Amino acid sequence: MDDELVRWAVQTAEAELSGFLPQRWAHSRGVAARAGGLASVLGDDAGLLRAAAVLHDIGYAPRLVTTGFHPLDGARLLRDVHGADHRLTRLVANHSFALLEAEERGLRGALEAEFPPLEDQRLVDALVFCDMTTTPGGASTTAAERVAEIVSRHGADSVVGRFIRRSTPEVLAAVARVEATPATQPR
Repeated sequence: MDDELVRWAVQTAEAELSGFLPQRWAHSRGVAARAGGLASVLGDDAGLLRAAAVLHDIGYAPRLVTTGFHPLDGARLLRDVHGADHRLTRLVANHSFALLEAEERGLRGALEAEFPPLEDQRLVDALVFCDMTTTPGGASTTAAERVAEIVSRHGADSVVGRFIRRSTPEVLAAVARVEATPATQPR
């Protein structure tokens, strides 16, 4: 079942992102590769994480933009068009502390009502780790470097800049929790 879910997720993300947003597609593939490295930590949820990782930015696809907030637009597509599992849609909707950005955009109520955050901290942290340690081009980086890149690209006073600066302590804490997991330690 996990392999089927991951295959479907890759095909869906590739169809929406690769032709229109090749760099976003490269990032999504890189995030999914990072997720593959956490399989031993997540056990039965490894496939769910890999699917969420490759789909987390699907809401950037031009044809899907309705609110302009990619976590919400992407999660709605997954729920409404594909009938995706509620845990998957909730991971996509809330990836990398999206509630804080939703608040900046006046969409927090809608996001929370439609896609409440998962209580499974392991999965939430794992997706934050994968996203926030992957460059826009799909390479590995540190969370601090990724945060700095996001601020530089969007500007400190932009909606995204304000959000990422607010979320930095939570991002760094989530990444640290994943890095502290014995299975992620170098041998």
